[in-house]
Amino acid sequence: MTSSKENTQELQQQLDREVLQHRITNRIRQSLDLQEILTATVAEIRSFLGTDRVMVYRFHPDSSGEVIAESIYQNRLPSLIGLNFPADDIPPEARERFVKQRIRSIVDVRSGTIGLSAVDAIGDIAQTNPIYYRLLDSCHATYLTAMGVNSSLVVPILHQKKLWGLLVSHNVEPRQFSAEDLQLVQQVADQVSIAISQSTLLTLTRERQHREATVNRVAALLHARPTIELQAALEATVEAMSAIGGRLYLSGDEVYHAYNSLSEDQISLGGARELFICGTQPQAIALGEVAILEEHPLWQQWMENVVVKNGDNGTVEAIADLYKVPAFVRLCSAFRGTPIRGLLVVPLFYRQKFLGTLSVFRAEMETERLWAGRFDTNLKQLMPRQSFEAWRELKKGQTQAWTAGEIQMAGAISDHLAMAIEQYFLYKQVRELNANLEQQVQQRTAELQKSLEQTKVLGQILEQIRSTLDKEGILQTIVREVRSLLHTDRVAIYQFAPDGGGVVTVEDRGPNCPSSLGITAEEFPSDSRRFYASGQVRIINHLAEEILTPCHRSLLESLQVKACLIVPIRYGQSQGFEPLLWGLLIVHHCREPRGWQPLEIDFLQHLASQAAIAIQQAELYEQSQATAQIATDKAEQLAAALDELQEAQTHLIQSEKMSALGQLVAGIAHEINNPVNFIYGNLLHASEYTEDLLDLIQLYRDFHPAPTAKIEDKINEIDFDFLIEDLPKMLASMKVGAERIRQIVLSLRNFSRIEQTEMKAVDIHDGIDSTLMILHHRLKAKPDRPAIQIVTKYGKLPLVECYAGQLNQVFMNVLSNAIDALDEFDRLRKTSVIEAPPSHIIIKTELIESESPDDEAITPERNIIAPFVRIKISDNGPGIPAHVRDRIFEPFFTTKEIGKGTGMGLSISHQIVVEKHGGNFMCLSEPGQGTEFFIELPLSQSQVSPITKDAIN
Repeated sequence: MTSSKENTQELQQQLDREVLQHRITNRIRQSLDLQEILTATVAEIRSFLGTDRVMVYRFHPDSSGEVIAESIYQNRLPSLIGLNFPADDIPPEARERFVKQRIRSIVDVRSGTIGLSAVDAIGDIAQTNPIYYRLLDSCHATYLTAMGVNSSLVVPILHQKKLWGLLVSHNVEPRQFSAEDLQLVQQVADQVSIAISQSTLLTLTRERQHREATVNRVAALLHARPTIELQAALEATVEAMSAIGGRLYLSGDEVYHAYNSLSEDQISLGGARELFICGTQPQAIALGEVAILEEHPLWQQWMENVVVKNGDNGTVEAIADLYKVPAFVRLCSAFRGTPIRGLLVVPLFYRQKFLGTLSVFRAEMETERLWAGRFDTNLKQLMPRQSFEAWRELKKGQTQAWTAGEIQMAGAISDHLAMAIEQYFLYKQVRELNANLEQQVQQRTAELQKSLEQTKVLGQILEQIRSTLDKEGILQTIVREVRSLLHTDRVAIYQFAPDGGGVVTVEDRGPNCPSSLGITAEEFPSDSRRFYASGQVRIINHLAEEILTPCHRSLLESLQVKACLIVPIRYGQSQGFEPLLWGLLIVHHCREPRGWQPLEIDFLQHLASQAAIAIQQAELYEQSQATAQIATDKAEQLAAALDELQEAQTHLIQSEKMSALGQLVAGIAHEINNPVNFIYGNLLHASEYTEDLLDLIQLYRDFHPAPTAKIEDKINEIDFDFLIEDLPKMLASMKVGAERIRQIVLSLRNFSRIEQTEMKAVDIHDGIDSTLMILHHRLKAKPDRPAIQIVTKYGKLPLVECYAGQLNQVFMNVLSNAIDALDEFDRLRKTSVIEAPPSHIIIKTELIESESPDDEAITPERNIIAPFVRIKISDNGPGIPAHVRDRIFEPFFTTKEIGKGTGMGLSISHQIVVEKHGGNFMCLSEPGQGTEFFIELPLSQSQVSPITKDAIN
């Protein structure tokens, strides 16, 4: 029974092994993704063996290795995926046994033994003593203990008879592995080797396809397009090689010539030598005057050695680290200060002829590696590590070797480049031959074309100068068009003056030429003047070879002139019946000497003769315009005089009206004053007499209390008691009325002040009060509005030297305008709106003893010097718009209806304050904010500024 059960278990285990092997084999056949295969393999083996961790360890070229696939059971062991292990962790002799004997190892740390098993030539486990056990090395035991492992199974993975990696199983607890387990893991390792071969083959195939596609793309740029795209081919090569820069140097041949159509990345070196560059470039070597690296003797010597070593078959010279190549050390100075570290150079040959070199630069790089445990990577590991915690190592300035595929691709590209460069040079040679054949035809065609252009431009210039009578515009058009047509540096026009001198009046010049505009000659040489007056042309092809006066040569040299052409401009008839020399048309060439062509000279002569006609017409037009302007100016002066006369007449009429009104008011006041004084004087006596009579009657009543019947009837008839009570009140009211009449008469006299024809010191407040007394009836309440309130804020003012009557006229105009504005404003508002707040006028006076910033804001330009008196009259009316406020002091300007205003009130008021008194009269107002008038008066005329006094005088 027991034997049968054991047989069943063995059969089941054998079946499980076969199923596992079958699954792994199918997965390898179904997928070409090596990482996917390895991940599934470690998971299947760990599940089958029941261990805590199974992983695949891959060796690097430097014998270090990395865990690239891993499966862990319930985190019983820490993950090692992605961690690297140094080469010293697996001794060289152990790696050698893994390859030669295909040794597998089974370690039991607790028992301190290690079992080793080799694989025979046909891959089966040896039949005699398949697993040999011996004592475990202490370092090995310490290593596994630090890793937390008590048992392990290691099977090598070979690829192309080289150690590719290890298939490792770890367990925390001791575990026994059977020969069947070992055989299964070995078979899986063999399947993994097959998968590695397939993956490697796929990778190589893809790399080859990528290289072929790159080579085909470069070949298309070189052969399949209308032009040979050497620059684009270089850029594609640099990109394909994952480089940071590159150079394509063409050495050329003596029979070839320079190709003029060079792009910004193409450098002409003279002859047929050319240099195409892309990306980061080396620096010039500081030796002699050689600026191109490929033409430096050190580079050429090194290239000769390369060619001798490799032959003329274009073999690629690949340098991973140019600072470690002894033959290249003398050229390293060109690469210091740049990130270039790797260099790949291909000599280009076509039919054993050297054409140039292709150079590709690779940058140094930073490497980052995660190690299993911290250690010194530069020292040999003598003792096992006690920790396998991940440690990140960063290295700068590392190099990257050129792969065989990259070197092969560079060789293939160089073959296409060599053929393309040969075609490139042949194409340039053919182009130059064609150019030589066409040169004469083009030269003759250019001459004819230039003649046609000159004729066309001449017609355009003539049309432009004939279409205008602006002389400056005509001259500017001539110099601009001539410079553009002749492609010269400066064209100027020199105009003669009647006194024999002259000046350069117009010019058109290039950006780097000094200006000749404004250069004058006090006395033009008489022989030169006669020369030009006869119509002759001065031609200077080479200034250094011309015989000139020292003064003339110095002038031309200061203007950087190398060649010069001077054509006279003549028009009209002088007294000697000869054309008048008006000026000179001057053409300067400053870059180099120039041989002036007959066609150019004829063109300028013809243009000068036509320009002379246009200039004469323009000058005649200017004279007529000047005459017309004089007539216009006189007409404007007459109109201005008429306006001034009308304004003065209006002022005079207004002054006469005010004077007549003042005389009338003064006369009426005088006529009323006499009877009022008589009545007022007798009222005092009448009051005394009445009081005495009432006292006498009271005595009669006291001593004769019983009057007769007739007296009693009379007392009752006249209501004697009421008469006694009311008579004193009546007399008192008569006295108040007489006093009121006296005040009105006094206000009329103060307002008119016709007797004051000279300035006198007066109390300003008296004039304001008199004006308010006269306007009192306009301030009273009306059916459609309440009364206008007057608020006076009088300051303590000294007497002011002024024309009192004229100032009263100013107060009357300002206050009347304020009342008119409030009346109009209130007419459009409801009573409830008017009463909150009611309409009011505020009159404030103050003495300004010293100026403040606020005063400067009100009157920034003041005519008077502090101390002065300021009267501010403000209202809470609708305000004045800006376009009206700017014109309120203009004569005859008014916004009132016809018949309600003449527009002279504020104009006369401004004249009285500013011109008559040397003060300031200003208005500040904004719509909806009310209006303020400021009247500033000096205390005496000695305070008026001198400028203002001159203006008044």
